[in-house]
Amino acid sequence: MAKLNGKYAMLKLKRFGEASSHLSRHSSVSKVERMEIKEFGPSWLMPMLRADYFATCRFHGDSNKSECNLFCLDCCGNAICPYCLIHHKNHHTVQIRRSSYNNVVRVNEIQRYLDISCVQTYIINSAKIVFLNERPQARPGKGVTHHCEICGRSLVDAFRFCSIGCKLGGLNRGDSKLSFTLKMNHMIHGYEFHGELLRGSVSSGEEEGTNNMSPGTPPIFNNRNSSRRKGVPHRAPF
Repeated sequence: MAKLNGKYAMLKLKRFGEASSHLSRHSSVSKVERMEIKEFGPSWLMPMLRADYFATCRFHGDSNKSECNLFCLDCCGNAICPYCLIHHKNHHTVQIRRSSYNNVVRVNEIQRYLDISCVQTYIINSAKIVFLNERPQARPGKGVTHHCEICGRSLVDAFRFCSIGCKLGGLNRGDSKLSFTLKMNHMIHGYEFHGELLRGSVSSGEEEGTNNMSPGTPPIFNNRNSSRRKGVPHRAPF
């Protein structure tokens, strides 16, 4: 009887060891997957770059302004039109625009969710934008000193990449200095804002203006410049 109990205990230990090894293998895989997502950007980045924009919406094709020029960061599907927004309530969306048949996004929209440092920015129609993907260039510009590190396109300023897609290519090459992760996140009026707030996070109930202003510097008191106030005159004694 004791021998049977011993064999049964050994069998349970063996099965427990196999199960532990199986769990550890799966946990290590999930860690690698999480590292890849963190290293190469959020899960919606690649779908956003590859989405088919400005096609006619298959659900609202008979309506005006049915071009698919929006992308939902929560659903990570294909591009959607403005009429589709009713099915994406409380989701985070960005609007994609066009410049010379290339897809662009405004900086003030995308920088809420993505670190776009090292990417060349342009000003079009008084708005600062970045391109989603690389743009083919037949001939490099003459006398240009800055070029995209991925596609070689001429750059106006001292940036490293011409588009978000090219920055992703730099990450895929193993550049540890690059990241799409925002340094600091603060929730301001429902949006994620990256940066440093001087006086802490701002709640949705606070108003901009005097609440965030630091107290003014009091005036410097100078005895020499101050005039003494005259007292009540008294008649001299007789």
